[in-house]
Amino acid sequence: MTRERSRRRLRRRDRKALIAASLTALSLTASGCVVVHGEREVLPASTRAEAAKALTAFTDAYNKADKAYDSSLDAPYVTGAVADIDAARLKAGRVNSPSGNPRHTPLALTDVKFTIPKKAGWPRWFVADARGNKGGNYRWVLVFTRGDLDERWQVAYLTLMTPGTVPEFKKDEDGWAEAVPADTTRLAVRPDKLSETYADYLKHGGKTFADGRDTSGLRAARAKEAKKPGLVRQFIDEPLNHGAYAPLALRTADGGALVFFTTRHFEKRTAYTGATVPIPNKDVQALVKGEVKQSLTMESIANEAAVDPAGSGPVRMLGRAWGLTSAQGE
Repeated sequence: MTRERSRRRLRRRDRKALIAASLTALSLTASGCVVVHGEREVLPASTRAEAAKALTAFTDAYNKADKAYDSSLDAPYVTGAVADIDAARLKAGRVNSPSGNPRHTPLALTDVKFTIPKKAGWPRWFVADARGNKGGNYRWVLVFTRGDLDERWQVAYLTLMTPGTVPEFKKDEDGWAEAVPADTTRLAVRPDKLSETYADYLKHGGKTFADGRDTSGLRAARAKEAKKPGLVRQFIDEPLNHGAYAPLALRTADGGALVFFTTRHFEKRTAYTGATVPIPNKDVQALVKGEVKQSLTMESIANEAAVDPAGSGPVRMLGRAWGLTSAQGE
């Protein structure tokens, strides 16, 4: 008898659990909510409306931080190289002008074009390409990323490109772009090796990169600067490609890819005996730790955008934005 009652209780409990599960499924269906596993499903990284909202949120935060010289106001909206460069810029501004930015002009981004790739897994990301009212006649190209559905969209890459140089991207019939795996071997340089390859190029030269301002031009400028009398300049370039600095690549219409990547750079200026090292400007002075006696070492972060061709051929740099992040005097 006791055993029969136990069986009946178990059957009732099972029925209740089944009813509860059915009601839960029914309520989800009725409300239109669907649980999607982003780590498995190939989906657009964002809706176009959501991308526009993220761009507006970033612009508003950027303007508030720039006006007040307060990095806490836009820190939640930036990451990676952009966060490093922006925080140092605002810190220096705050030191030199504690009451805020007297030359503040609000950033306005117009003629915005969004390129949103379909992909599985995290991070999800998209590109915003807009005309900016600051920095000259350039297109502001921003890459927004997030690592989870509950996270805020943040700008990880920001480069300025001349109008007409942003490449055409491969898109499907619905207008969604294609993300390129960082470890693909079908490009001239693997995206996850581009940071290392560029750092090596700046030191040794070669034919991996096409001639231009940020390649052969930068090497020539460094060679010229190293010859100034009374001062020795040494340069060290390092790859930076982990976490928030990881490269991101979009398939271009010609089968190549536009790759966004990051590098770290050091410049050490050492004066001859009896001479002093000039500090470039007051913003550098604001970031200097220690006393500048015989040498000054400056660290900077750069985020680059380059066209990496399919198969083989030189990589072509389209944009490079860099900023001082620290300085040490000795």
